[in-house]
Amino acid sequence: MDSKQLFDQAKKYIPGGVHSPVRSFKNLKQTPLFIKSAKGPYLYTEEGKEYIDFCQSFGPLILGHQDELVFDKIKQALSRGWSYGACEKYSLDLAEFIINKIPFIDKIRFVSSGTEAVMTALRLARGFTKKDKVLKFIGCYHGHVDSMLIQSGSGLAGEGESSSAGVPANVIKDTLLCPLDNIEKFKEIIHTHKDEIAAVIMEPLPANYGLLLQNENYLKEIRKITKEQGILLIFDEVISGFRITFGGMAEYTGITPDIVTYGKVIGGGMPVGAIAAKSEIMDHLAPTGQVYQAGTLSANPIAMVAGIETLKQLTSDFYANLNRNTKDITNEFSKFFSQHDKLNAYQVIQVESLFWITPESEKPLTNIEDIPSNINELFDILFEEFLNRGIYLSPNAYEISFNSKAHGIDVIQQIKDKLCK
Repeated sequence: MDSKQLFDQAKKYIPGGVHSPVRSFKNLKQTPLFIKSAKGPYLYTEEGKEYIDFCQSFGPLILGHQDELVFDKIKQALSRGWSYGACEKYSLDLAEFIINKIPFIDKIRFVSSGTEAVMTALRLARGFTKKDKVLKFIGCYHGHVDSMLIQSGSGLAGEGESSSAGVPANVIKDTLLCPLDNIEKFKEIIHTHKDEIAAVIMEPLPANYGLLLQNENYLKEIRKITKEQGILLIFDEVISGFRITFGGMAEYTGITPDIVTYGKVIGGGMPVGAIAAKSEIMDHLAPTGQVYQAGTLSANPIAMVAGIETLKQLTSDFYANLNRNTKDITNEFSKFFSQHDKLNAYQVIQVESLFWITPESEKPLTNIEDIPSNINELFDILFEEFLNRGIYLSPNAYEISFNSKAHGIDVIQQIKDKLCK
């Protein structure tokens, strides 16, 4: 069966035919592609078509699909068993490796997703501070935790309403909202609620509603204010952790959060998330503390092995090469847009190996209010054009794209050839 037939069948058994909404190609004229296999920088569909993949499973595959070293370690791990529900040394190996390289954390706990990591970080922050409210920034996505599915604010108070059905009103009232890149509004909300706020959670590099670069001084001011007020600062580095640099945006900016959440790259494509902080905070987690968290498949041995074998490859030379190749690729895209009548209104925003193709704007995009209103309409044209040329982007106008080690010189030449057709 082809992708259309498979999608029609999937809709009979699965809500919307997908297990995560962005896979549905909503707002696109295309039927979702059903992938049969993947290798290196390529996806192969059920119809046998090949695409250069810049989605890379929405970020985890910094080495590309089926990296040989990771693949070999996974095979060895499979021969030992794939779930124990007991203590094992593989999570210890990964924990030691990460903590020895990231100086501002003492302890780490592994979970199975970025959403689960955020959920635990919020509970830990509330348990540690004995306060209930959390401040988040409009346009920052932190997984499908009830209290984080709130994006639209109501003026000065910074209180919001849910972006999803099924979120109770009593959860909404404990989530405060602040626009990005507005330090005066942030100060105002903090002043009003400072004795009630357990934590401020933010993506230091907002990358779930486009790629909205924040001024480093703005981030430093947020750190300064939270520290002065005894409010914990949570960096959601599910996307940026191990991707921008090994230590994520915390290392990149030199700004130290109180709690950090990881996901995506940390598991090398396996389902892994993590929470990390200093011991004085982490020891509030059960069994040493009163903040409960548990997971049947947390620190799954296969995922732990995939994670450490991935992270071992992330040297300074690795990042330098990856970022250089990404720049070469985005330059080719920009050159193509300048010569293409239908797409000459596009720009590429890039931070290291992350990039976002978006309509041109007169000013830097730092806030969701800055994003051009015609983004969905233009992205449909862009996505179809690239798909016809054998290039697969993340299938949503607001989703960013990801480069990998596998997108080397040969692939860059292929991209040039595809864009010249």
